[in-house]
Amino acid sequence: MPLIKINEERCKGCKLCIHFCPLKILAVSETLNAKGFFPAKLTDERKCSGCAICAIMCPDVAIEVFKEEKGAKNGKDSDEGK
Repeated sequence: MPLIKINEERCKGCKLCIHFCPLKILAVSETLNAKGFFPAKLTDERKCSGCAICAIMCPDVAIEVFKEEKGAKNGKDSDEGK
């Protein structure tokens, strides 16, 4: 399952990620960040395909998308310690 991290303090609420998300699982947060913007938020991480269009469209580089590698459990690589 992909992991989406939105840096709420970096986000200026331009809504480009929301507009371009093909699954429409991003929305505007109800709370302001320290700069006075309403940042983007992920509404349903289970539906995220990990396409990373949100991260590509973000002019402020406020979104990171991580994909879990095959064989990885709990975010750790299965070959760890070898």
